[in-house]
Amino acid sequence: MSKTITLTVNGETKKVEIEGHEFLIDIIRDAFDLTGTKRGCDDFHCGACTVVVDGEAIKSCWLKAEKADGKKIVTIEGLAEGTKLHPIQQSLIDAGAVQCGFCIPGIVMELYALFTKNINATEEEIFNSLGEHLCRCTGYETILKGAKLAQRKMKEK
Repeated sequence: MSKTITLTVNGETKKVEIEGHEFLIDIIRDAFDLTGTKRGCDDFHCGACTVVVDGEAIKSCWLKAEKADGKKIVTIEGLAEGTKLHPIQQSLIDAGAVQCGFCIPGIVMELYALFTKNINATEEEIFNSLGEHLCRCTGYETILKGAKLAQRKMKEK
């Protein structure tokens, strides 16, 4: 039996019909064509599918779509302003942390949730939040360097 749910995605209210078995990643990618959210492991370990739901970083391959009904969701597509990248996106590029780019959207969204809640997060808090993400290309030093650069840029705003 299908059901209609309402989501606010990147500031836009959207309704979608679901069967009940779908996960949030299915709706984001397939129904809304927001493909920046990556499908990685499908068992909530790699972090590539991370989005922000009501201010919290959530792995969208884990959250059933029906549980997102009425929630505010921010995806990687919701961060840039036109062609101007969000400071987190730009900082990761500047630090050399972006190589293949597959894991980066999830990392950006994790940092976005963290810095939105606590712009003064300690290095340990940043490191712990990134511990939920796997990267095969870059190495974690440049990601941490980019995160700290983003934090400085966001504090200056």
